[in-house]
Amino acid sequence: MSLQPGDPILDLGVAELGRRIRSGAVRPTDLVEGLLARIGRVDAQLNAFVTLTRDVAMSDALRAEQELASGMDRGPLHGIPYGAKDLVATRGIRTTWGARPFAERVFDFDAAVITRLREAGAVLVGKCAMVEMAGGMGYETASASLTGAARNPWNTERWTCGSSSGSGAAVSARLLPMAIGSETWGSITCPAAFSGISGLRPTYGRVSRRGAMALSWTLDKLGPMARSAEDCELMLEVMAGHDPEDPTSLAEEMGAPLTLSEALRLRVGIVRTPIPEGGDPACDRVFDAAVEALRRAGLSPREVTLPDLPVESAAWVLIVGEGSSAFASVFEGGFDREMADPDAPLAQAMSRLVHAADYLKAMRVRNLAQRAYADLFSEVDAIVALTYPFTAPPAEGSFAKYFNAPDPVGAAGNLCGLPGMAVPAGFGSDGLPLGIVFMAGACEDRKALALGRLYQSVTDWHSMKPPIAL
Repeated sequence: MSLQPGDPILDLGVAELGRRIRSGAVRPTDLVEGLLARIGRVDAQLNAFVTLTRDVAMSDALRAEQELASGMDRGPLHGIPYGAKDLVATRGIRTTWGARPFAERVFDFDAAVITRLREAGAVLVGKCAMVEMAGGMGYETASASLTGAARNPWNTERWTCGSSSGSGAAVSARLLPMAIGSETWGSITCPAAFSGISGLRPTYGRVSRRGAMALSWTLDKLGPMARSAEDCELMLEVMAGHDPEDPTSLAEEMGAPLTLSEALRLRVGIVRTPIPEGGDPACDRVFDAAVEALRRAGLSPREVTLPDLPVESAAWVLIVGEGSSAFASVFEGGFDREMADPDAPLAQAMSRLVHAADYLKAMRVRNLAQRAYADLFSEVDAIVALTYPFTAPPAEGSFAKYFNAPDPVGAAGNLCGLPGMAVPAGFGSDGLPLGIVFMAGACEDRKALALGRLYQSVTDWHSMKPPIAL
């Protein structure tokens, strides 16, 4: 059965596609052909992809069909197309890190996460666009990318956020049912919020980073981006697991998904985010409605206060300090002068402002924060907050003023390595998506995921399609 670009089957998420593939109602090859046709029709408006892997995708889709027909089932992702943020290595396929100096670079190995997904039968359709060097050189415009600004499917004059820009755009526009993202601070949760999709920042070390570009060794995380928390959980089950070749990967297993009755017993703390000056009052309305939906689902959330620690300053110091080391070869080779962002060459000078004493102080703040948040999560199982108190900024010009608002939940989550499940929760006054995030304690990914699933069982924001996908 040939699928045309407008076929509603292409709009389905991971779980439902998996069911249809197993029933024989959908063939992976038809699915890939239909998605490639849809990408060809709309991606010029979005800049969601750096490279399409057409031949690889068709070959892998055919293999999935043959395996399933023979009775070999690799699991819920078997035959499901996906995209990979272009900082994870793919053998024989270029991996650009979103930057001009590496535009034609091809590795001869796969990242661990690519290997896991391939072994699960997932089908790589393309490498998704990203901000150059995952934003590690600093940037204030959406155009700081090899492929230019990634455009928001809800309004192509707006951005999708970074640095997993293309992954957010592709999943939102129904060009892919799922994609790999990465986060050092906000790079999964922000594109999820701005694009109206779901994205999980896993516990630090939950997913092996072997073969992925390093920005900040003690903060970087790879995670799933999809259209529902359920789909993110299916992805994480494949992506997660100990990797003896990645010394930071966790040996601890996640355990089984939480049941509905278990989710209903979770204690949820409410964290209210101050709306910045000139911000959208719709943020308060959307968040209040989200809290009410949780109550309607059967939870009893209560207000909590976050630990009073300089988590944002500490996270910034660690990112700058570790990034300067990770990108030493970029500076030494003069590649920074080839970046799209004109201020990229200043990154090395900026990094020199971070001294060893500053780094050590930041590490001490991290230790204090980890203890303080462990105490908080002994009183509640998770907290819920607005992901960001504003919608997507314009794709043109500087977005600096938008990101001046405090982000204590995002900073603490990344500094302490805590999981955060970002889900869509409504729309701002401009008609663009707003999101909320459920953050749980270290290694409690299942709790964050369960709350995302529970929330989406009583709301339908995650099923809404942007204009470009209609």
